[in-house]
Amino acid sequence: MGTWDIGPFDNDTAADFSYRIDEAPAERKAAVLLAAFRDVTETGEDYLDSDLAVEAVAAAALVAAQCPGGAPVTTSYGPKQPIPPLPAALRPAAVAALDRVLGKDSELLELWEESDGAAWKAGTEALRAVLASADA
Repeated sequence: MGTWDIGPFDNDTAADFSYRIDEAPAERKAAVLLAAFRDVTETGEDYLDSDLAVEAVAAAALVAAQCPGGAPVTTSYGPKQPIPPLPAALRPAAVAALDRVLGKDSELLELWEESDGAAWKAGTEALRAVLASADA
């Protein structure tokens, strides 16, 4: 995984994912995000591949950006096309995916823990907090 910073779109996999989001018609963008969440949560107890986790974190950032207290996604590596208003039903799916990314048997978490990943983890936990509070 080519990673250059700690943001949700600061790696090759997430940048590629943003292209898939851009290619989806406006009415299908929410489905692309939901699929990223399901790819993570439907792994059950299996080891979570980092590429799936990266896409879920990027998708969560886009959902959180539309929540109260959420930060806009302004990186040039994120989607270029506007994200239409997303259904609130995506929020619990995003929280569940982030719980899996931050939980045991997550390759992405392990990779960040092997380096100085405290800031990445804090940022991902902050995304989760915004999503969880908006869904409360």
